[in-house]
Amino acid sequence: MRAAWTIFCLSAIILAVAAGLAHLLVPDVVPVAFAEEPLRAIELIAAFVAAFALVVLGGGMINRAVTR
Repeated sequence: MRAAWTIFCLSAIILAVAAGLAHLLVPDVVPVAFAEEPLRAIELIAAFVAAFALVVLGGGMINRAVTR
């Protein structure tokens, strides 16, 4: 469980930093193709990892509640 929290926190931090850098570097640009921007790709990967870590954490909590 502790490793999942660590992964979730790290990916949330990476997501926040990438989003902040994207707004800092190109604040008034409306993206047309998200996959072609390196910072956007980092944001999407970090968001997926954070969501997956939350699913693992939720499953662990449910498992702990059912087995007790």
